Amino acid sequence: MSAEPRPSRYALPWPAPVWAGGEPANQTMTAPATGCIGKYELRRQIGGGATSAVFLAWDPFRQAEVAIKRLRREILEDPQRGRLLRQQFLNEAAFAGKLNHPHIVRIHDAMVTEHDAWLVMDYVPGGTLDDIGRPESLAPVERVIEIIFKATRALDYAFHQGITHRDIKPANILLMEPGSSEIRISDFGAALHTARETTQIAGVGSPAYMSPQQVREVPLDHRTDIYSLGVVMFQLLTGRLPFEQENSYSLLYSIAHDTPPLPSELRPEVPEALDAIVRRATEKDVDRRYQSWSEFSHDLALAYRNLAALLASEEALGDTGKFEALRAMRFFHRFADAELWEVIAFSRFSSTRAGTVIMKEGERGDAICFVIEGEARVKKHGHLLGVLNPGDCFGEIAAFSTVRGVRSASVEAATDIALVTIRANALKRASDTCRMHFYQAFLEVLATRLSQTSARIASL
Repeated sequence: MSAEPRPSRYALPWPAPVWAGGEPANQTMTAPATGCIGKYELRRQIGGGATSAVFLAWDPFRQAEVAIKRLRREILEDPQRGRLLRQQFLNEAAFAGKLNHPHIVRIHDAMVTEHDAWLVMDYVPGGTLDDIGRPESLAPVERVIEIIFKATRALDYAFHQGITHRDIKPANILLMEPGSSEIRISDFGAALHTARETTQIAGVGSPAYMSPQQVREVPLDHRTDIYSLGVVMFQLLTGRLPFEQENSYSLLYSIAHDTPPLPSELRPEVPEALDAIVRRATEKDVDRRYQSWSEFSHDLALAYRNLAALLASEEALGDTGKFEALRAMRFFHRFADAELWEVIAFSRFSSTRAGTVIMKEGERGDAICFVIEGEARVKKHGHLLGVLNPGDCFGEIAAFSTVRGVRSASVEAATDIALVTIRANALKRASDTCRMHFYQAFLEVLATRLSQTSARIASL
């Protein structure tokens, strides 16, 4: 069975139009097109929707290919929809035309009258983020960080021009080439100029990506775009939306009231730092959300550097080294070889510099760590509680918790240290025998620590 055609990256989200023969139009059609629109020579239709058709054209003055989005005649003749769509075209031309940024689609020309309306923009051939937002086609985590980082810088630039996009979603973020992380943000038709506009059109945006503030129809600022980009990041990491409901009412209710899962609960290799970034970007309370694009960008850059270092250390160790490291630990002495390979598949192997705080007292987390090499110190309220050596584990209480627990102590690397990190949610999805051996080993660890604590108390 062939896949259903996807709408054009420039198409607006209405049902497919009906051509003269009465058959639904193919939204991905590449029908030849002849003639001109203005000075532009039409080459072929590359997409369209119920409101517009999109053409690949040639700009003889710039000697370059361009994309032209043109409103359909029947829409222009509709008194209400025609007026709304003409206004959106004018918005897009006015706003995007003055946004000169490497990650924003440029508008080169426009014409909007009562009887015709079209926009000339960059031709971006690589598809949209929709192409990598499905479970079967997820991008590597580091590529997702790059894409979202570039989007934050582009939207920060728009913000400093006084512009809030209001319709950030995968379909409006284009890829320059398939498989690349070079993007262009498009479709500023729903944007508002926050320095000028005091009234705002209700119902603007795509429901699944709307912020709680959009749902409640309260005044908006750039933080609504921060929320929407957080939803996009969630989708790129997991292949699904934070909230998936059967109807729009239930969806909007969930956006306003429900708590979404963490990305790592759906994709175990997602680092804890990215869980934190997504969680903060999509806070329902706008005052707890990222307050600026620079804050969002900074955390992404830090996460990228940490992930790059982690991936480098994993590659250096290799699967054989990982296996031998686990086999050498007393904790894993009951595990069969097959179970160790299973552990390797859902674990992270990393190196950390001396002085790094690995876990912080009072913070939430579900990471369980094992020391491969080096030494770490356990502290509570700044007081030393103990020292961790190769083979020791910490954070294991998370394995028995049904929620992300609050850390009762801090763990700091006393020397350069090599670690194995396992997320509790990943462990819960392990095979029965693997999980049983984990729980047995954890009970032994807890019994040993209880015995040591009792001995210290008795000696007082």
